[in-house]
Amino acid sequence: MQEKSYAKVNIFLKITGKRGNYHELASRFVRVKNLYDCLSFVKEDNETFTLEGNFGCKTEQNTIYKAYVLLKERFSFLEKEFKNIKVKVEKNIPEFAGLGGGSSNCACFLNMCNAYFSLNLSKEELASIGSKIGADVAFFVYEYDSANVSGIGEVVEEFKEDALEIETYTPLLDCNTVKIYQKYRAAFYSETSKEQSSKLMSMKSLDVLKILNIKEANDLYQAAKTLYPSLRENEKNNWYFSGSGSTFFKVKNGKRKS
Repeated sequence: MQEKSYAKVNIFLKITGKRGNYHELASRFVRVKNLYDCLSFVKEDNETFTLEGNFGCKTEQNTIYKAYVLLKERFSFLEKEFKNIKVKVEKNIPEFAGLGGGSSNCACFLNMCNAYFSLNLSKEELASIGSKIGADVAFFVYEYDSANVSGIGEVVEEFKEDALEIETYTPLLDCNTVKIYQKYRAAFYSETSKEQSSKLMSMKSLDVLKILNIKEANDLYQAAKTLYPSLRENEKNNWYFSGSGSTFFKVKNGKRKS
């Protein structure tokens, strides 16, 4: 069994409030159809759960492993099943880049387990499990091409629009999401109103990008640029910043108004 685990970009990312140490947001997530990892279930005898892939963390810290642990708590037979299956990941999505690679892998694994082992979990149940691992996992579980995401990432509503052709560029720089949010809260914090959020979430992605520049579209960009000054070198006309970075993107069939 093999499935594609797609990247995402944030067309816009606006902070709407605080929830403890977390930030509530209003954002448009869009799947990047030409950038994905490949997850496979491969028949292989192992003594324990085995995960193969070029990851920047230990297996125990990997989102796929965390999803396996949570599923195993509910479906104990999975421990035996995964002694006969190796999970293999062909990594193409850059890590620590604002593209949601780890969250996408986690969601893809959850959906694959649900289908392969006939767990009969609803998308809502899978998203609830995923949200315990990462804020962006729920979006990927639903497999929408485009969606409005709010709360701290757990509220996902499909947004119907034409498919977008997205080009990405990722500098050789690992952006620390926690530090960027901390910098944002300390130096740049400003809440976007419900009215402004609702307006953006009702607009097609192309129309949003026609009226907002890179700074206006992503509330985290100023904080990221302050912590990582080299990001300024990658500012280009019609390019935008995804999540907490470091990836820049543009929509090939869209152009911002001057």
